[in-house]
Amino acid sequence: MAAEPTAHELIARHRPTLDQALEAIRTRAYWSPHPEHPKAYGEHGSLDAAAGKAAFDALLGTRLDLGQPGTDDWVAGEVSPYGIELGVTYPHADLDVLLPAMRAGQRAWRDAGAETRAVVSIEILKRISDRTHEFAHAVMHTSGQAFMMAFQAGGPHAQDRGLEAVAYAYAEQVRTPAVAEWTKPQGKRDPLVMNKEFTPVPRGTALVIGCNTFPTWNGYPGLFASLATGNAVLVKPHPRAVLPLALTVQIARGVLTEAGFDPNLVALAAERPGEGIAKTLAIRPEIRIIDYTGSTGFGDWLEANARQAQVYTEKAGVNTVVVESTDDYKGMLSNLAFSLSLYSGQMCTTPQNLLIPRDGITTDQGPKSYDEVVADLARSVDGLLGDDARANGLLGALVNPDVKARLEAAASLGEVALASREIANPDFPDAVVRTPVIVKLDGAKPDDEASYMSECFGPVSFAVAVDSASDAVELLRRTVREKGAMTVGAYTTDAEVEKAVEEVCLEEAAQLSLNLTGGVFVNQTAAFSDFHGSGGNPAANAALCDGAFVANRFRVVEVRRDA
Repeated sequence: MAAEPTAHELIARHRPTLDQALEAIRTRAYWSPHPEHPKAYGEHGSLDAAAGKAAFDALLGTRLDLGQPGTDDWVAGEVSPYGIELGVTYPHADLDVLLPAMRAGQRAWRDAGAETRAVVSIEILKRISDRTHEFAHAVMHTSGQAFMMAFQAGGPHAQDRGLEAVAYAYAEQVRTPAVAEWTKPQGKRDPLVMNKEFTPVPRGTALVIGCNTFPTWNGYPGLFASLATGNAVLVKPHPRAVLPLALTVQIARGVLTEAGFDPNLVALAAERPGEGIAKTLAIRPEIRIIDYTGSTGFGDWLEANARQAQVYTEKAGVNTVVVESTDDYKGMLSNLAFSLSLYSGQMCTTPQNLLIPRDGITTDQGPKSYDEVVADLARSVDGLLGDDARANGLLGALVNPDVKARLEAAASLGEVALASREIANPDFPDAVVRTPVIVKLDGAKPDDEASYMSECFGPVSFAVAVDSASDAVELLRRTVREKGAMTVGAYTTDAEVEKAVEEVCLEEAAQLSLNLTGGVFVNQTAAFSDFHGSGGNPAANAALCDGAFVANRFRVVEVRRDA
């Protein structure tokens, strides 16, 4: 049996990774220590595809005992969007017992220092990475993502975001020196000399409120940002997506124990069906930090009511693409078709509104009318998803009945340019798989505005006819200002239009992608380089990740003494 790693050994093992992560966030260049390809796993202690699937299968129908204090019940209820009942039971916590226990280990964790906290966090991520194949199945069967997306987004990309948060946390904590000698000249008198110590201290217990669609990708930034800045972290998963975060908590508790720290620095708060403990937890005085991804309604409630906590929210927006002109018409259509189809549009970054001048656009294939652009985009989506096997691999499954209801209702909102169709999944007959719908709306009609100015989460897009490029830019501005946007896209060969769109995004704080026609898509962001959200418009009050995302999770306390 291998000896448990000391903090010194973890520093030796993981300091190079931390240094590379720090360099990556400085340069914004591509870097990842977590392989994207499934075949890269199976050596050095990591699970290969068969072992990962076997590990996931072995979890089904079992009790996941985390050894937490205050367990007063066991709860279950997850059913995969692919139709499998997971049957895993989780500890239900008496919060009056668990929360004080979580605080008990925080002093030693604080005193360990920023470097030790960083390398312990990296060790947690390394052990998660070794089980990426297992996590992929857990994410797939709680979110409805297709396997390859669950593997990449739920595995290495999520781990990258967690490591990115650790790097930012470390950088902000060491910005201030640990000690300083302060000498102030006094002319002919002796100088004033003081010794000063500066210690990053945690705010308190952090709460991560998980989401259904991306439990790890959206959960890891807040979890690791809080942990690496010295805070205990209570993870409250979405009731439909408990397993990936429960496994994360289990691994974290094991690493903390081995490294000599209190495992209760990380704990799980699973809930009974319909219990709704997020509101109860959010306003408890022990909770000092909250990370939330989900609906605008509850995000707004958290910001208004969890006054004792620093609240980080990623809510909903109306993502918009301006289509004015292109020098690669085929590439534009292919890129947009993929963006609209990926994970059935169930990403907070998926485009919803396509703003197209009603007089048409200029392209490398000649002028194209509004109707032609929309019809050609519909054909491109049809072509992409024409093969059912390929379609299943891109679309995944609808995550819950609400998405299906919105998809079906969208057809009544306007002229349907592309009808949604049902696709059978031969491996999972109970999966609900649907192709996207594209609806034509008129930006000049007030009756249509209610549709395109509201988020319609799922595989629903609106081709909105506008009078001109300038009208498109102004509608973009109003949409981002009033509704928010996680992403904005634009296609134009006109320098003035490009500048106008860019100016709107700078003024309204929206992340912009221009003229994407290749293998990069508007709804994807790369850790260490791209910012996910900006924190500057109504879609989110924080960005993943930047200095502001971590800096207010701790404060610096000074102790000064006469020399």
